[in-house]
Amino acid sequence: MPHFLKKMKNEDISKLIAKKLLQINAIIINAQNPFTWASGIISPIYCDNRLALSHVEVREIITEAFEYKAEKFGKFDVIGGVATAGVPHGAILAAKMGLPFVYVRAAAKEHGKKNLIEGRLLPGQKVLLIEDLISTGGSSLKAVEAVRENGNEVMGVMAIFSYEFAAADEAFAAQQCPFATLSSYSTLLEQALEENYITENQLNLLKNWKKDPSNWGKV
Repeated sequence: MPHFLKKMKNEDISKLIAKKLLQINAIIINAQNPFTWASGIISPIYCDNRLALSHVEVREIITEAFEYKAEKFGKFDVIGGVATAGVPHGAILAAKMGLPFVYVRAAAKEHGKKNLIEGRLLPGQKVLLIEDLISTGGSSLKAVEAVRENGNEVMGVMAIFSYEFAAADEAFAAQQCPFATLSSYSTLLEQALEENYITENQLNLLKNWKKDPSNWGKV
């Protein structure tokens, strides 16, 4: 287990995780055939953190970094995963920390008990939510709302990666919900250029996309 992370600065942890995500091809750049997100944003970059689950070293680094960063949120009773990609990372973290785990669906089941929150979450328990990445913050904040409506306090949201959109910062601030990420878009670009994953031209394209992601690629 990579306990050395506790001796590293936050910026160095961010660089390490960005580097590892690049190494396992979790970051895909394709300006010619861009990706369309669930939010409707057209993007030349896609981050698939699910791949980290198949790489033991990367998975352990992410879990260790989550545990380290979790200290900033104070005491909490339960780890919650945001469906779907936040569920396995949250479950692994809960197991490591010896805490109960629940997960929050994107929508309530239409059959059975019609649960929105799966697992045993008692009113009054404090929850730390785990997400795989934050773009606009929409899915994370839907989960925050669901947990609060269940009678629980959300201590915060942690994610592996953030695109650093101002809209996400504003949305989390409006809901008075703190959040933290292990790595970021700006750090990723630095590492990608340093490791020769992208060219200077691609760097400029990715920076320009970040300035106005909602309108990029639209005629």
